[in-house]
Amino acid sequence: MNGILIAMIITLLIPLYTGFYHDEIWEKMLAFATISCKTAMMILVISVLRDDWMIGVVAIIVLSVGNAGLMLLAHLIKRLDEEKI
Repeated sequence: MNGILIAMIITLLIPLYTGFYHDEIWEKMLAFATISCKTAMMILVISVLRDDWMIGVVAIIVLSVGNAGLMLLAHLIKRLDEEKI
């Protein structure tokens, strides 16, 4: 199970790498949303390993609500950038 967590951490670094090389805000926000989703999945795995359902509930809340707010913010920033041009 530790190997699975290590693999998850390595896959968590991929969006960080791609986020640094894109100048467009939309690409960076998508990278952050991917990081949020992968982190929540890691929390779910840890909650199963520890047999602690309260940690799992927090991960489910992050999965269901967290990315929606981030995507709304990305659309707002994109619209503001279009108006400046």
